[in-house]
Amino acid sequence: MIERHIFQELIKVSQQYRVITITGPRQAGKTTLARLAFPTYTYVSLEDPDVRTLARTDPRAFLKVYKSPVIFDEIQRSPKLLSYIQTIVDDHKAPAQYILIGSHQLGLDQAITQSLAGRTALLSLYPLSIAELANAQIKENADGYLYQGFLPAIHFQKLDPARYYRNYFKTYVERDVRQMIKLKEFAPFETFMKLCASRIGQLLNVYSLAKEVGVPSQTIKHWLSTLEASFLIFRLQPFHENIGKKLVKSPKLYFTDVGLASYLLGIEKKSQLKRNPLRGQLFENLVVNEVLKSRTNRGLDPHIYFYREGSKKEVPILFQMARRYFPIEIKSQGTFHPLFVKNIEYLRKINSETFAKGAVIYDGDLEPELQHASVIHFLKTGALIESLFMP
Repeated sequence: MIERHIFQELIKVSQQYRVITITGPRQAGKTTLARLAFPTYTYVSLEDPDVRTLARTDPRAFLKVYKSPVIFDEIQRSPKLLSYIQTIVDDHKAPAQYILIGSHQLGLDQAITQSLAGRTALLSLYPLSIAELANAQIKENADGYLYQGFLPAIHFQKLDPARYYRNYFKTYVERDVRQMIKLKEFAPFETFMKLCASRIGQLLNVYSLAKEVGVPSQTIKHWLSTLEASFLIFRLQPFHENIGKKLVKSPKLYFTDVGLASYLLGIEKKSQLKRNPLRGQLFENLVVNEVLKSRTNRGLDPHIYFYREGSKKEVPILFQMARRYFPIEIKSQGTFHPLFVKNIEYLRKINSETFAKGAVIYDGDLEPELQHASVIHFLKTGALIESLFMP
């Protein structure tokens, strides 16, 4: 069993809130986490058609059959239950009466806002982190992580990544997408997802995607929202404070699991990554994900952005620390070069009060301490971020 870093945060909030809501991508380990943390709770999956029918047709009878404390899995299948749960927890104020697990945000977010505002703790569980794998004595080089990804089943059951992600895509992704957006033909959507994988770390251009897929731009916007709601992708927003520079306004696109992105790019063996022209973008995605997980595993908002000024100056990550920003450069090379620091130096010259001394994260072992940035190996990304917000 791989210990999840979010476990302690889950236990903490379960002592304070009447309802706990755990969301995240499919197969990230949400159900395993909840059942491990609350082994005595009744477990009910709304994937079961009979269970789901009762929940939808007679919510009051359903909640009398499945009394708290209880874990409701796939709660997005019956979001109207949340209104009835509200009345129960308002009458019985004991903590952690209901543990709700969901894989989609569409509809679920609105139901939570309307019914459980102030009553539920919201946690997001993403795929495994490098630190979590290391604690389980599972270690890889960069190409190994890029190829295998971070979904628990691959590492825990030692599954073939190419075969696993093919099945993952054909079952969970295709099924969920069909349910959410009622696709008649899946082929254009599959093309769209492969194009998204080829644009990791790039500015999102909806109109370019629409032209290549052959669908209206509004359709692309809807599909992007669907992928985001399913925790398959996320959009990293640009730094937007007024510092007297012309900054881009478009977000950048990343996958929540780099292994799925590698599969969509046609990578079927780890050895294929060495000369793949998109390896640098996949490596950047990996590091951005590690920063994201370091925050969400502690129940914190990500507070990460990127800096891009025109087409020349760019820093992949700006991590917000109160009123300052910690810049992070990402390089997939294994040999350090002083030019890696040039964009961080540029930010520091613009305003050293706004932009703190930052870090260069790369795939090498040399770790010099420079005037404007520390240089660290990518395996230490999580430890770096935790050091920035730990008291």
